Amino acid sequence: MIAINKVNQLYGGTQILWDLDLQIEQGSCTCIMGRNGVGKTTLLKCLMGLLPINSGEIIYEGNSLHTLSAESRPRLGIGYVPQGRDIFPLLTVEENLRIGLPIRKDGSKTIPDKVFELFPVLHDMLHRRGGDLSGGQQQQLAIGRALVIEPKVLILDEPNEGIQPNIVKQIGDVILKLNQEEGLTVVLVEQKLGFARRVGQEFRLMEKGRVVASDTMDNLSDQLIRQYLAV
Repeated sequence: MIAINKVNQLYGGTQILWDLDLQIEQGSCTCIMGRNGVGKTTLLKCLMGLLPINSGEIIYEGNSLHTLSAESRPRLGIGYVPQGRDIFPLLTVEENLRIGLPIRKDGSKTIPDKVFELFPVLHDMLHRRGGDLSGGQQQQLAIGRALVIEPKVLILDEPNEGIQPNIVKQIGDVILKLNQEEGLTVVLVEQKLGFARRVGQEFRLMEKGRVVASDTMDNLSDQLIRQYLAV
């Protein structure tokens, strides 16, 4: 579904990604893992067009993604939840959710019921400003906003960062439901090993801007954890 081939990316004169190769299969939940600073967030930003690539290619459903603008990529069915959430704090929950509606191909002006089924708190706080929500509620809002377009791929960058444990569990439940029951392809950057093992089917380990190990989550060995994840 997604093929990243020999991608190089330079930021501020420093090369971040080095001939990076990565494959994402349709219907999978793939966890991209590695220590801080290895290029995980940069990779996701390149996928979404928020950073340019210097060479290589990104293929999505057989078509070149890297030649398209950032604005056009969500229209292809790619939902993105950035690190730090990036909700609009002065807009209400409803207004934050409605931002994604113009991207929908069917022209619907209605927030899908599924968003509120997955995150009931968003319905309860529909008219509250985003900035007044707790961190966990803001993360639910960010994920809900990405789901408004009913994407084929959901990309999440450390969705559990700074979130209370009960919300972490809920987010895990939502990812499992979307992936296993509805077949949504999920790409997840995640630092928490237990969470990654719970929801992920595949892992991709990164080191110094490259993918250095790829396999099913069951084969994420203690040796690989010590070599590429242990601090």
